[in-house]
Amino acid sequence: MARIVVFGGYGAVGREAVAVLARSHDVVVAGRNPPRSVPGATTLRVDLRDDAAVEHALDGAYAVLMCAEVGNVRVARACLDRGVHYLDVTASQPVLAALRSVEGDATALLSVGLAPGVTNLLARHCVELTGARDVEIGVLLGGGERHGAAAVAWTLDGLAALGPSWRMPFPAPYGTRTVHGFPFPDRHTLRDTLDVHVRTGLCLDSRLLTALLPAAARFARRLGPLARARLGSDGFAVTVTAFGVTCAFSGRRQSRATGVVAALLVDRLPGRPRGAWHVDQVVDPAPFLTEVAGHGFAFHPPTMRPDGTATSSSAA
Repeated sequence: MARIVVFGGYGAVGREAVAVLARSHDVVVAGRNPPRSVPGATTLRVDLRDDAAVEHALDGAYAVLMCAEVGNVRVARACLDRGVHYLDVTASQPVLAALRSVEGDATALLSVGLAPGVTNLLARHCVELTGARDVEIGVLLGGGERHGAAAVAWTLDGLAALGPSWRMPFPAPYGTRTVHGFPFPDRHTLRDTLDVHVRTGLCLDSRLLTALLPAAARFARRLGPLARARLGSDGFAVTVTAFGVTCAFSGRRQSRATGVVAALLVDRLPGRPRGAWHVDQVVDPAPFLTEVAGHGFAFHPPTMRPDGTATSSSAA
């Protein structure tokens, strides 16, 4: 079994990834304060700011999954220098941009979660079907899911930069919803990887809470305690439209979806090119999203006409 080191493998996303990886790999859950025991894995205390400790954690590793945001670029370089593959679930655009410069004797796979990640793959799928140069991405999150402190802080920072709104179709049971411009990293990364113009928006499963987002944006950085309240379901959906064609992905528990995507991509590493790549550059969208859907989610591809052209997903 390949040895997979998961830094931050005890957070909301990390523990979901570990649960999948532990079925077929030798998993090490590493970080500053790992629990004493993790089902199916061993634990290792590692301060990511300590280069020697990181190097020790890499001994014998096939791949590292980064579910923390501490020294990501430095850890990625240490991995690729030693021929250890690296995957990172970060949604921070500055971190993603810095990681793109990492080179070495292994693969660094970026955008490996839900958004970014599934959104990238849906966008590529639509663009390949339509040839569109303009893409819209909508992310619907359930207010009832418990998120980690880092995810809450990232969302609040994004709310402070909320932009104009527009309407987008989502799979049942959500229907057409208003989304508010939100700085998901896809608007930058897909411009480079697919050569398209992208706008990205956010809504919540609650129409009322979505309507209140612009007002909340003015006080985003003061909403920490309220943002941790669970108001709504744990459902999620992401949808992409391009040239009149829509495809989507949905399910329950966004953190689990991110962890499952990241874990399944570990087995897609063989044959990937060296250096740093976003997932949409090196992974075929439809087969992989179908595989992810087999873990309790739903992939809603566009419906194909007899002449081979696409229409919007029947579920959107």
